Amino acid sequence: MSEAREKLGTMLYLNGVSVSFDGFRALNNLSIIVHPAEMLAIIGPNGAGKTTMMDIITGKTRPDDGDVYFDGRTDLTKLDEAKIANLGIGRKFQKPTVFESQTVWDNLVLALKKPRGVFASLSYHASGADTARIEEILATVRMTARKHDLAADLSHGQKQWLEIGMLLAQDPKLLLVDEPVAGMTDSETVETAKLLKEIAKTRSIVVVEHDMSFVRDLGSRVTCLAEGSVLAEGTLEQVSANPMVIERYLGR
Repeated sequence: MSEAREKLGTMLYLNGVSVSFDGFRALNNLSIIVHPAEMLAIIGPNGAGKTTMMDIITGKTRPDDGDVYFDGRTDLTKLDEAKIANLGIGRKFQKPTVFESQTVWDNLVLALKKPRGVFASLSYHASGADTARIEEILATVRMTARKHDLAADLSHGQKQWLEIGMLLAQDPKLLLVDEPVAGMTDSETVETAKLLKEIAKTRSIVVVEHDMSFVRDLGSRVTCLAEGSVLAEGTLEQVSANPMVIERYLGR
């Protein structure tokens, strides 16, 4: 009963999650909670289980043990990837995947939550509400001035922002973002922190990142993983001062 109460009011609830691949334990009794409209930064060395955790949340990998709940009530271990995406969980991989031959605007139109299929797409005309939504997303991701440009002509950082915008077009409740500032300029990195903080006012975000100055700019709660378990959590200052984190991650 207490566990059921603990799930209520959470956007993401992982409790005692373990998974092994060919004898290697990728996650070991991992427990993480993310609340509505909260951003959580996940740090940790390579092989800590960060990608496996995201794979389990999105249904790509099934855990051997443990609970994985979305929005306090939906058991994600019982659903496939498509159903999980439709629930309102969006995932952004490290390398941006945008339609380079399309304009920024058309990328967002293609990403909107609407009837799928060839005929539906061919006959689709943006409604006033859809147009307003796209304009809002463009402003959020700093792309209003580039909306008529081809995605191929954007900088690496701008492609990352466009892909975040494409996720927002799906209206997710939870965004999983993998190393969003890898390869960005310093100014783009600073702007990305501001962008994600704005989004986190209304949606939950899990950011996996190695760039500690970027994590500091996020100003969010931080969880450090190591060997598939939580090594430490708290503010970045608290986590960075943890002797185990220094020894197993930051000291490298």
